Amino acid sequence: MTNSSTKVSRRQQILESLAHMLESSPGARITTAALAKEVGVSEAALYRHFPSKSKMFEGLIEFIEETLFSRIGLILSDTDTAQARCEKIFLLLLTFTERNPGITRILTGDALTGETERLHTRIQQLFERIETQIKQILREAEIREGLRPRLPLTAAANLLMAAAEGRIAQFVRSGFKRPPTEFWGEQWPVLMQDFFYEPMAQVTS
Repeated sequence: MTNSSTKVSRRQQILESLAHMLESSPGARITTAALAKEVGVSEAALYRHFPSKSKMFEGLIEFIEETLFSRIGLILSDTDTAQARCEKIFLLLLTFTERNPGITRILTGDALTGETERLHTRIQQLFERIETQIKQILREAEIREGLRPRLPLTAAANLLMAAAEGRIAQFVRSGFKRPPTEFWGEQWPVLMQDFFYEPMAQVTS
């Protein structure tokens, strides 16, 4: 029991140290030697917990996925309207990145330069999964609320994703000085202005 607990604890420590190094050294490529020094173990000890650096990055990506999608599930169960659901999901995404600067470098691909293509693909799939969820929310809006986006469904979801991803990219590019939630409270209502319309109301008029 103790050995298993120690192993989990050490894995967690390695991932936390990797995230910290990504935050404290923006733009720098993390080596296993530097990471081992940060954790306070040998490189061989690192590889006892993770067979490669790619697996360490995958561990952080799993943390991102578990955190975001479990909370998105709660938002969907606790929130009724499409606009409120979208608002909470994007605020979740921006707040998560703001609180985890190092991990955000993985989301933008900045920290994955030179790493295996599998990691880039997994990040792409993560964002595609969020966008698919937004499309589903927008699709259900017509059934549940009689509302339809003015843009085609795919274009509408992509517009919202692009706005959020742009804030995240600015955060990383600024060296974490420009918070992704900055101005979002003022920008979101503008994005939503005339975003939806009632198709039946237009037919009636």
